[in-house]
Amino acid sequence: MLWDKLTLAQKFAASSLTQFGYDLAFIRCSRAGNLAVLICNREAATITADGDIDTQPKITVRA
Repeated sequence: MLWDKLTLAQKFAASSLTQFGYDLAFIRCSRAGNLAVLICNREAATITADGDIDTQPKITVRA
């Protein structure tokens, strides 16, 4: 269901991260656009609406 809310660029970027074990956890909505957050072994990665991947984001994900 979350995949339907991703932009096409985010879907392509997320597909590449899933090959490394990342799973789409949630989408954070903001005025700047939706930010996809993926998790792998308690490590987060984010994908902007434009498809830019950040594997060391400055966010805290609560368990």
